[in-house]
Amino acid sequence: MADNAALLRLTELICARLCHDLSGLVGTLSGALDLVDGASEDATEALALARVASTQLVRRLRLYRAAWGPDGGPMRPEQMLRLAGGIQGAHRISVSAEGLTQETELPSAVARVTLNMILLGAEALPRGGEIHVAGDPDDLFLRVVGPGAAWPSGMAGCLADQATATAALTTSAALQMPLTALLAHGLGLRLSLLMALSGGGGTAPLRLQAG
Repeated sequence: MADNAALLRLTELICARLCHDLSGLVGTLSGALDLVDGASEDATEALALARVASTQLVRRLRLYRAAWGPDGGPMRPEQMLRLAGGIQGAHRISVSAEGLTQETELPSAVARVTLNMILLGAEALPRGGEIHVAGDPDDLFLRVVGPGAAWPSGMAGCLADQATATAALTTSAALQMPLTALLAHGLGLRLSLLMALSGGGGTAPLRLQAG
């Protein structure tokens, strides 16, 4: 019963998160089309706004499907970065894949968790910044750099223990951290924070290890 309750809670939070993250873009698109339909003098500007909103909406949906949906298969860095264009705040957050050649192929499980790490990294950059992915498919590192960059409270515990991650499923706004941890636990991958590499008060890199 407890497992069923946790699954139901996770489903509810994902639904709430999707509605929250997509509603703004859908509202912008709808409003812009209303202006065009009314033959407003601002029709040209409204069409441009609608195109931007629709592009962002498609990108976000593709990212969420790859990160949260069924197995999408192996992925190359170029594909991963293209999907990362759908993150919230993409206009002020850059994502790079340092050290990963275009020939590198991330196994399906690694690719899914990495996309969730990127989503989590975007949340850790409230005022924008940079997300850097480096390493190799068996040992990846994600680093966030930017003003006010910080991982969510209690993250280390969630990464270390599945029960702690499940207990952290409290609100849709705080969904990404426990979801990333639970996905890694479920796929047999290990996520950890490298505190020793965060000298100078910076944000600890997030490490993903296969096996």
